[in-house]
Amino acid sequence: MAESFVFGVADSLLGKLASYAYEEASRAYGVYKDLQAFKDTLLIVRGLLLDAEDKKNQQHAVREWLRQIQSICSDAEDVLDGFELQDKRKQVVEASGSTSMKVRHFFSSSNPLTFRFKMVQQIKDIRDRLDKVASNGTKFGLTTINVNPGLPVQRRQMTYPDVDASSVIGRESDREEIIKLLMQPHPQGDGVGDKRLCVIPIVGIGGLGKTTLAKLVFNDKKVDQLFQLKMWVCVSNDFDIKQIIINIINSISDSMLASASAPTLNFSQHQENINNLDMVQLVSRLRSKLSGQKFLLVLDDIWNDDRAKWIELKDLIKVGTVGSKIMVTTRSKSIASMMGTIPSYVLHGLSMDNSLSLFVKSAFEEGEEENFPNLVEIAKEIVKKCLGVPLAVKTLGSSLYSKFDLTKWEFVRDSEIWNLEQKQDDILPALKLSYDQMPSYLRHCFAYFSLFPKGFSFGMNSMVKIWIALGLVESRNGSENLENIAREYIDEFHSRSFLLDFKDEGQLFVYKVHDLVHDLALYVAKDECVLVQSHTRNIPNQVRHVSIVEKDSLDLDLILKSKQVRTILFPIRGMGLDSASLLDTWVSRYKFLRLLDLSDSSMDTIPDSIAKLEHLRTLDLSNNSKIKRLPHSICKLQNLQVLLLSGCTELETLPKGLGQLVSLRKLSITTKQSVLSQNEFASLKYLQSLDFYRCDNLKFLFDEAHQPTFLETLIVDSCGSLESLPLYCFPKLQTLFLKDCKKLDLSLNNENPIQKLKMKHLYLREFPGHLTLPRWIVGAADTLETLEINDFPNLKMLPECLTTMTHLKRLFVRFCPQLLTLPNDIKRLTALEGLRIFNCPELCQKCQPQIGEYWPMIAHIKHIFIGKQK
Repeated sequence: MAESFVFGVADSLLGKLASYAYEEASRAYGVYKDLQAFKDTLLIVRGLLLDAEDKKNQQHAVREWLRQIQSICSDAEDVLDGFELQDKRKQVVEASGSTSMKVRHFFSSSNPLTFRFKMVQQIKDIRDRLDKVASNGTKFGLTTINVNPGLPVQRRQMTYPDVDASSVIGRESDREEIIKLLMQPHPQGDGVGDKRLCVIPIVGIGGLGKTTLAKLVFNDKKVDQLFQLKMWVCVSNDFDIKQIIINIINSISDSMLASASAPTLNFSQHQENINNLDMVQLVSRLRSKLSGQKFLLVLDDIWNDDRAKWIELKDLIKVGTVGSKIMVTTRSKSIASMMGTIPSYVLHGLSMDNSLSLFVKSAFEEGEEENFPNLVEIAKEIVKKCLGVPLAVKTLGSSLYSKFDLTKWEFVRDSEIWNLEQKQDDILPALKLSYDQMPSYLRHCFAYFSLFPKGFSFGMNSMVKIWIALGLVESRNGSENLENIAREYIDEFHSRSFLLDFKDEGQLFVYKVHDLVHDLALYVAKDECVLVQSHTRNIPNQVRHVSIVEKDSLDLDLILKSKQVRTILFPIRGMGLDSASLLDTWVSRYKFLRLLDLSDSSMDTIPDSIAKLEHLRTLDLSNNSKIKRLPHSICKLQNLQVLLLSGCTELETLPKGLGQLVSLRKLSITTKQSVLSQNEFASLKYLQSLDFYRCDNLKFLFDEAHQPTFLETLIVDSCGSLESLPLYCFPKLQTLFLKDCKKLDLSLNNENPIQKLKMKHLYLREFPGHLTLPRWIVGAADTLETLEINDFPNLKMLPECLTTMTHLKRLFVRFCPQLLTLPNDIKRLTALEGLRIFNCPELCQKCQPQIGEYWPMIAHIKHIFIGKQK
């Protein structure tokens, strides 16, 4: 991945060096000329990078040259980071007014004279290294290619993530054939005399659309009539029988609630709490739910080739009535043969005509292709190389969306990337071309998808926090919310067909990365990013980003040799660090860490030495249930932007000196405190997101004199003692999430006239005592884009101001059984794109497609989900 990382880092460095702030700082510390010389050389190198990318596969020396440039650029980034840190330390000292702090600062390494001497030496060393390596570029015959990395990316209208039969091309006959198999009796049984269970495998190469076909079948109305119960379980790499049983039971619960498509915030709201049951209890629960039922179970994405494991699972679920079916999807014909009780349904590629139709749909707006017959002719040649694989067709088509330059189309058609050696039946070159078509800022971000296992379900912050911590997301005007910019990146990846199962609920969203796209991320990441598993033995010396996905892998012998590690991540929930000594080693060794994720760990202390990680941007300590106190030295991390303490249920108090974290933008808190330090929070001038979770003793938050005035997102979840929440304290608030605060009076501030709010996203959950919604919602009528009303069992009427919300895009109403009506003039909500209503029995009945009395009022809405009533 050297070329993409270097290109991105080079752009980032050049942007910083060109800024007024860096110019002033470099003059102040006497290093202006040195930095300008470094900048001039970097500009030359940047022009050679794309040519080096084209030639690296033919010349080993060019690959090594790229690796060296990458290392120098990353080191330079660390040095330049020192400017920002020095400035922030100066801010803290001046703001404190403390003489003793000023004295300590004078005699520390942060003293301006000491800092200047150190900086001059570091910049000179890096400049000399870059000059030496850059001179080798011409020896390899590299030429300068001028590019504009900041070119805007053409956007297309986002597609709804749920499967829409009308939007799937070329799979109608496949769907009907699978449904026929589901309707047929099963006289052959499973080979051992059991006629109750039929297993239908769908097999084909990755990206062929096996899961899409299974979803088309699963959601077909004819299938609803065939089975009493339908369950969907994604298995992926790890064929863990206990986890599969848990997922089946949860899928049964989802099916009964008809709410499987509704994501929640970091937890599944209505699934059974069964994770702590032992195997005997789980099997008993599973059998009781399946016994006597005619069911359809989909096991999606099977990689297990252990027949004994499969037979064990099948024996546990053979309790349904005659006619029950299992449908499995897999890439492997041998696995399909092992699992199937009938011949596999082999899924083939799309026809040329269907492939071309899908390509045209991805590359042009409807009807636009008629204006470009020359491009359509090239498209016919491109789709031949896609081998009928829908994902390859869509990603290539999307990469050319709204690009009408003939040379760009010819590049895709003629590129030698298709000739790269690959595993049999892979389609990686098609995806690699789509990757190459992305702007540099997206390419730089893309590789980090490789830090998560295949099939991982990304929540709204999983990837965003990595990009921001590594400096890959930059504000265009100096004041933009970085999370919002990162969300735009996510939307870009989605628009290019790199993401799937995208569920959008405003600021709350989840998605997955297709397996082939994950393969591509691994390909471009190479040795820069490593996913550490139990079988991992050798970690490359140049690795900078490490993700640990199995606890067995935490062997002290696996201590990373590279001291340049920037990311340590535990992405799997419940799998954190349980070795304090290993943490001590990491803190002392990896001083350039930008992101340290210790979520779900089981340590009771964090070392004082944490303050040595002066480059740290994100520290995630969430769900550490043993930590009672944090070292006050954490507050010396002036570069820290994100501090996550949510779920630290034993944390007695926040660290003293929190106000010294002058860069803090996001803070998530669980604490036993009843009172917060108002002055500390008032000092956090850049705080944009604040999250309170299970702060059981907290009665109030802030007053008008002590509030974080830049706050844009406020989440208050399960704070049982909270009585008041003065919204007037947050003039810039855009997102408000309130859940299960039993003593909180939602009327909050009922002053007249009602204050105007700038809120865009409002989520209200679990307020059983409220008969109406708060009047202050009127104040947000002009700006609200997302409104969720969830679990208001006594709510009988939606607010009158609802139909004045002309910007409302999403309306979600859930678990409001006494809500009987919609406003008669709901048609006035012309911006409304998504409506979801379930567990509101009478209202759902009135909103049923075609037959409900309210259907004519809502039929114009693009995406509608009405929960079926049992």
